[in-house]
Amino acid sequence: MVIKIAEGNLKTKYGEYHEVLFYDGQKESFALIMGNVSGEEEVLCRVHSSCIFAHHFNSIECDCREQMEISQQLIQKEGKGVIIWLDQEGKANGHFALLKSKEHKKLGLPQSESYKAVGFKEDARDFTKAAEILKELGVKSIRMLTNNPKKIATLTQHGVKVAFAMPITIDPGENTELRKDLEDKINEGHTYDLGDL
Repeated sequence: MVIKIAEGNLKTKYGEYHEVLFYDGQKESFALIMGNVSGEEEVLCRVHSSCIFAHHFNSIECDCREQMEISQQLIQKEGKGVIIWLDQEGKANGHFALLKSKEHKKLGLPQSESYKAVGFKEDARDFTKAAEILKELGVKSIRMLTNNPKKIATLTQHGVKVAFAMPITIDPGENTELRKDLEDKINEGHTYDLGDL
């Protein structure tokens, strides 16, 4: 169960947000809120897990940074929305697992199978806290910015009304590392459409 422990404002490249920090007894999570979302229907929402390599070091091996940037752009355009950040580095296996798995990913295994190859779960993330946070914020229903059906399923199971999902399209261009990652996600059931990209 999450409890609200602090709040404040954050100015970003894509507008100003109100931050609400939550704690569950072990880890912190937070919501970045633009506009009034309490009691609102079909609020744009991005549930995002930490990714040190992408957000701090501009990694080209995943689309985490691009997903966040596009989400912020869409929320700014609408003038209202919520971003929920969860401390779940390395699909909640931790940064150690991410580093250990790299040798297997280089051999061509998808990221999830690379985790399994070094003794970790393919995906240990839990989006239950995101559902609790949305309830705490009084959001009635969301339009979820995601390509991941697992997020939608978890939130729905915990009482969040997901009006519909809005997949985020990333163009990998000449980036073969990112293209491989997106293709692996498609094979795992994520709703990417690379088409002619």
